[in-house]
Amino acid sequence: MPVVVVESPAKAKTINKYLGKDYTVLASYGHVRDLPPKDGSVDPDHDFDMTWEIGADSRKHVKAIADALKDDNALILATDPDREGEAISWHLEEALRKRRALKKDTPVSRVVFNAITQSAVTEAMKNPRQIDQPLVDAYLARRALDYLVGFNLSPVLWRKLPGAKSAGRVQSVCLRLIVEREMEIEAFTPREYWSVKARLATPRGQDYEARLTVLAGKKLDKFDIENATQAELAVQAVESRDLTVKSVEAKPASRNPAPPFMTSTLQQEASRKFGMGARQAMAAAQRLYEAGHITYMRTDGIDMAPEAVTAARDAIGARFGAEFVPDKPRIYKNKAKNAQEAHECIRPTDMAADAEALKLKDTDQRRLYDLIWKRTLACQMESARFERTTVTVASRDEQVELRATGQVVLFEGFLKVYEEGRDDQVVDEDDRRLPQVMQGESATKRDVASEQHFTQPPPRYTEATLVKRMEELGIGRPSTYASIVTTIQEREYVRKEQNRLIPEDKGRIVTIFLLNFFRRYVGYEFTAQLEEELDEVSAGQRDYKAVLAQFWRDFSAAISETSELRITQVLDVLDEALADQLYPPREDGSDPRVCPKCGQGRLHLKTSRTGGFVGCGNYPECTYTRPIAGEGAEGDERVLGEDQGDEIWLKSGRFGPYVQRGEPTPENKKPPRASLPKGWSKDEMTLEKALTLLSLPRVVGEHPEGGTISANFGRYGPFVMHQLPDEAKPVYANLKEQGEVFEIGMNRAVELLAEKRANPGRNRRTTAKPLKELGEHPDKGGPVNVMDGRYGPYVKWDKINATLPKDTDPEAVTMEMAVALIDEKAGKKGGSKGAKKTARRKAG
Repeated sequence: MPVVVVESPAKAKTINKYLGKDYTVLASYGHVRDLPPKDGSVDPDHDFDMTWEIGADSRKHVKAIADALKDDNALILATDPDREGEAISWHLEEALRKRRALKKDTPVSRVVFNAITQSAVTEAMKNPRQIDQPLVDAYLARRALDYLVGFNLSPVLWRKLPGAKSAGRVQSVCLRLIVEREMEIEAFTPREYWSVKARLATPRGQDYEARLTVLAGKKLDKFDIENATQAELAVQAVESRDLTVKSVEAKPASRNPAPPFMTSTLQQEASRKFGMGARQAMAAAQRLYEAGHITYMRTDGIDMAPEAVTAARDAIGARFGAEFVPDKPRIYKNKAKNAQEAHECIRPTDMAADAEALKLKDTDQRRLYDLIWKRTLACQMESARFERTTVTVASRDEQVELRATGQVVLFEGFLKVYEEGRDDQVVDEDDRRLPQVMQGESATKRDVASEQHFTQPPPRYTEATLVKRMEELGIGRPSTYASIVTTIQEREYVRKEQNRLIPEDKGRIVTIFLLNFFRRYVGYEFTAQLEEELDEVSAGQRDYKAVLAQFWRDFSAAISETSELRITQVLDVLDEALADQLYPPREDGSDPRVCPKCGQGRLHLKTSRTGGFVGCGNYPECTYTRPIAGEGAEGDERVLGEDQGDEIWLKSGRFGPYVQRGEPTPENKKPPRASLPKGWSKDEMTLEKALTLLSLPRVVGEHPEGGTISANFGRYGPFVMHQLPDEAKPVYANLKEQGEVFEIGMNRAVELLAEKRANPGRNRRTTAKPLKELGEHPDKGGPVNVMDGRYGPYVKWDKINATLPKDTDPEAVTMEMAVALIDEKAGKKGGSKGAKKTARRKAG
């Protein structure tokens, strides 16, 4: 019987259910081969030959497929229906041919389905094809370009900018967007303006609000009322006049639904509505797809299959009534620049099944499915209809005029199901309801007030708005958005605060370096043009090696030029490029380049493993430093006072604020320092508090059995420490409160240490209470829990421990996420013996 290969075990399980016993369905577990991370994996001197190797994790999966082919002489490649899926099929066939697992007469075919449903899978099996070589070529071109950029540009960064970790063809352009937005914000000068509003009443006593639009007979523009004095005069002008309703104008209006989801819009809406990051949204969508609930989730397409449109219209009529179904189906066409290989939109496979009907237990999957289901139905529903009313109120002399707007919903249409979110919520005056107002009637003034406003800088990007901007510029593709946004955070080029992306100093320095020495390769138009060329490759309209040759000719020359520069030359260029930002004018008019600490040295841009900073040129005599952004010319350090002839400093470093006794000298290169404990504010630091910290570790006393007990702050919080004469290592016992470090007495310390010795770390972890209990493993049985470990939270099943990804909230972990992590860890280790035994017991 034929061997069918898909990417994931979850997908294999679902498809096996549909195909039955006549097929062997196996998983490749993602990409089978990749370029080795070493020089020469792509060889520009030999027509861009590419050297591939099977990953250690993939060898056993390829062997399992090869073993199955010994008995089943037919291979059906059923990987995902996109460029990546086509590449995995190509890799797998190549790998199997190299190990001679495929005989000359073994038929190899490719099938694709946009949804994992009985009908879609059955139909796909009836229509096999061969591997689409242009799609594979487009993948090869992208992979070669990413290798050539990353492998050649990253070492330049390491040598010229210590601490820089990597550069990438799309990653660096994405970082540039965030850095340039931050520089826009920093350069922004707010402009003051005022508005005047009046609370008016009808003769029937109903209130409504109107905004001043005409003053002294002249129509007001946004900045016409510039200050408080002008605003007060405007208020008096309104208060001193009787007002009458000049006109009431009611106009019909309608609003059409948003198109169905593609990858980028799904990520944006999941971020707006649920605060989901791009990777989190795609992980939930992947599970929904593999379970057969939605169509393929990596797509630029917004068109919908005719049968799906019919099903959506039927579901709308059955659920909401015929009046919500438009006379003709709605047709959506791509507006996106560079739409890649056409795929259907992201939609439910069963339009009649809402989230409640599917009984989804995972919160992320349930919320995302509900979002997709509602958006899909809404896109085929009638428009919402409104009556939009504008009321103009004026004085008899027409010196002042006010306007009130509002609307009444006449027919909900698609709004009964779904309304698209907004990136930056703004109160729309048109959304208000107005009371009945009649032309010619008086408008009684209840209150007239002015309000001060300032223009706002452009907002920082969220993951959603960044993806939207990349899409607008034609940078990246649906399959890459989530990984790119994640990578720049993992590289510590960008941090996320309150869902907004903020560049770190390291990210700024890298961006300015690339803009000065590799400007073309972080150019928006160049990157978008390259994406267009790659799309032409996938359409069979361009030779991928010609694209690579054209790119490499100029890029290799730029690499050679920059490699010859000394670090000091690079820093001089960057110092000049960042001068306005690094050295803003001082209030006293003094030279902003003069060191504020010693008054003699000049400030210069410097680099370190942790990124860029500004430092005094008189080092080591003067040790003044400050961050390159956000602290102004006066820096981010201050003297708290003196103690025993030493200045006690408050400074900021890579791991946050700290206090330090004195400055480094040739004799004392590392003066005593202590980090501020969690909860201690640097703004509230005093000399007394600093000296308390610098006195640590605190000696609590001598243990009855010998040895000194001390208390201090560590990586995991406050603790007491002690080592008995016969112990190889000290014993550490955690303290609950920060203040206990300074207060704990001998009796309590001895008691805590005794408890720790009686119940040491290893034993404690076997009986530790889970952070979160997820339930029984859905396939193999046995409890799956989220535990707290020495190196952070992890998922535990049987004898497999899988560390959670960085910044993952343990409470947000779902069973699906946990199973994926367990499968990945089991694959890396070749499976756990204990896990295998458990699986065999369950099977038996």
